[in-house]
Amino acid sequence: MKPNQTYLKGKSVFIVSLIVVVVTALTVYFSGIHYNRSITTNFYMSLGIIAATLFLFLSYGLYKGIDLKDDFPKLKGFEFKNSLGKQLQVGNMSTFEVGEGIVQILNSLLIWLLVSVLLILLLILLETVVWFSIVLILAMLYWVFFRAVRLVFSKGILTEHNFLLSIVFALSYTILYVGWLFGIVYLATLFK
Repeated sequence: MKPNQTYLKGKSVFIVSLIVVVVTALTVYFSGIHYNRSITTNFYMSLGIIAATLFLFLSYGLYKGIDLKDDFPKLKGFEFKNSLGKQLQVGNMSTFEVGEGIVQILNSLLIWLLVSVLLILLLILLETVVWFSIVLILAMLYWVFFRAVRLVFSKGILTEHNFLLSIVFALSYTILYVGWLFGIVYLATLFK
């Protein structure tokens, strides 16, 4: 009788992966300060460590036949009913002159105050849009990451308890998932 299939939670794997990437990049960067390495060398080192970690994780998961369970909350119901441009219609902004005297100075101070409050409100709106964008980008990254790792672990049926085949699949997917980043950095330094 075969034991129950081992499942990893997708949300946990994604969070651990983000932590590994950030810690690796920071470690390589801070260790590179003392050795005066270029940013390209630091990037290659970070990518190498991340690729090795990904390879080990995929090899182990394929060898054990691990599968991923999607436990990330569904992001439904987030849609813009009206575009932002329709909500913030600004007419023709005409210039006006205030003239001279105490009344005109008070008018210009009042206008300055109103414009400052309007700019603060627009900054608050911008902050909300930026945070929503960050959450949306993280959700997209999670989805891509989850689908990619789930695709790899779908081969676990073929590679379970087959060490050589697990290594071959893990190596090919690691090259596929990380190799293009090495290529981009190489081309960027080539055409510099």
